[in-house]
Order: sequence, then structure tokens, then C-alpha cells
Amino acid sequence: MKRLARYGIDGFIIAILIAAVIGVLAPATGVGAEIITWLTRIGIAVLFFLYGTRITPQDALRGLAHWRLHLTILTITFILFPVIGLLIGQLPGRLLAPELYAGILFLTLLPSTVQASIAFTSIARGNVAAAIVSASASNLLGVLITPLLVIMLMNSTGHAQVGSGAILAICVQLLLPFMLGQLARRWLAVFLAEHPRTTRLADRGAIVLVVYAAFSESAREHVWDRVTAADIAVIVGFSIVLLAVVLGLSHGIGRVLGFDNADRSVILFAGSKKSLASGLPMAAVMFSGPSLGMIVLPVMIFHQIQLIVCAIIANRLGHAYEQREPQANR
Repeated sequence: MKRLARYGIDGFIIAILIAAVIGVLAPATGVGAEIITWLTRIGIAVLFFLYGTRITPQDALRGLAHWRLHLTILTITFILFPVIGLLIGQLPGRLLAPELYAGILFLTLLPSTVQASIAFTSIARGNVAAAIVSASASNLLGVLITPLLVIMLMNSTGHAQVGSGAILAICVQLLLPFMLGQLARRWLAVFLAEHPRTTRLADRGAIVLVVYAAFSESAREHVWDRVTAADIAVIVGFSIVLLAVVLGLSHGIGRVLGFDNADRSVILFAGSKKSLASGLPMAAVMFSGPSLGMIVLPVMIFHQIQLIVCAIIANRLGHAYEQREPQANR
């Protein structure tokens, strides 16, 4: 993975793509499918347990001192994004097939990323401390808010159905492990911090397993026979437009509300991101059947696009800061 990183290639993304391809070409069947299902459930529970051990509630509470910034980012993440998702649903069906729209709408309901938001804010010379608090708060609240938004918006629009069984699964596979992780923080936080490679392998392994299971089930139901290159192009196009709109609005909101450059960087990067790490496991818990693969596909595509675009923007902002700084010190 380190060798790949030298050339700008994310090994984790490659692992996800390989899992998707294997799921399509060699789907699990019979007993194997049942084993994969149970391993996926266990992996998701472990993943959210680890999330619980990493996120410190005290950090989110300390961030209330900068409440305007964090409220702005949460509003973009959980209100502005979903509103845009609902507006996309008003487009004619010939532009966006219903099964593809379900994935895009689900994408808009996800929390922000943590690592990418912090990393890009740091590169852009923004307020890193605020990025840590905002991104962590988004993930912390997203465990509750995203399932509620899915139930309210996707059920009501008829694009997906989340029944009582899924609600119970959310509680058992997401909320319960997360809360147990919070309770176990005092005993495990130091150990996990000292063994980052082990925890990274556990959470990334769980996500790769979720991808394989989703694409495997879709292949068994012959969903991919209906997916064309044109469908992929449509998802890519909508993802680019969605990201461009949110980046533009985030930049404008930061200016109108009078935030300085450092805080506007946080709004730009933490507000525009959607979490692949949280989104795939949540989808696996909330949705079932062959539609799962179609729902997670936009999340995977958008994730790649947001990393590429935001990396370019962050580098440019960082260079601009470096050019301004010597002049400011004269």
C-alpha cells in the first residue's frame, strides 16, 4: 500500500474496487452467501464499535464555543445536501432512472468524512482544530440522523423502504456497538491508539466485506445485467454537478456569514464531504435485496470524485496561503 501511495494511488480504494469486481464475477451462493451475510453483520458491528472508541464526546462539547461554524457545517451536511437530493428527484425519469436516484438520494443523507475533511483543511492551512470537531460531530450525530432521514425521505418518496426490521437492525448493528464503544473508550482508547495498523485493518476490512456482499447479492439477482456504461456516466455526471453545487454554496455561505479564511476552509471541506466509511455499512443494514448494489454505487463514485476535486482545491488554497503569509509578515 505504501508503494501505491507514492504514486498517488489509494490502496484502500483499489481494494474496494477489487471486492466489487469479484462480487460481480464470483458471487457467493448457498452456504457461502449465508456465511458472508453473517460475517458482514459482525464486521459492521465491529466497525461501529471502533467508531465509538475513537470519537470523544468531550471534544464535540468543547467545540460548542465555535457553535456558528459547526452549526453551519451540520446544516450543509444534513439539510442543504438532502434538499438538493430531493430537487434532483424532480427531474424527468428519462434523465435519471429511479433505482439510480435512490442511491444518489441516500448519498445526500450521509454524514461528512473525518480523515479527508481534516487532511484537506490542513493542506489548505485552515482551522484544523475546528475541522476535527465538526467532522467528528457530523459522524457522531450521523449515526442517529442519517437513519432518521432515510426513513423520512426515502420511505416517503417511495424510492426505498426501511421497515421495522431494518429499524431494529440499525439499533442492534449500529447504535448498540457504537454506544458500547463509547463506554469502552476509557479502557481501549490507549491500546487502539498504540495499534493503529490493527484497527485500520479491521475497519477497512469490514468495509471491503460490505462491498463484496452488496455486489455479490446484486449479481445473484442479475441486477448488473441492467446496468450500462450510460448509467455509470449518468452517476458520474450527477456526482460532479452535485459536488460543484455544494462547493459553490459552501464557499458563498462562508463569505456571507463573515467567517475568516481559516474557517471558510473548514466549511468548504467538512461541509462538502460524504462518508464512504459510514455510508456503506449503513446501507448494508438499512437496505436488503438486489437494490443494495445500486444504492452503494453512487456513494463509491462520489467518494472518488470528492477526493480528487478537493485535493486540487486544497493544494491551491495552501499555495495561496504560502504566498500571502510572507507579505503579511513584512
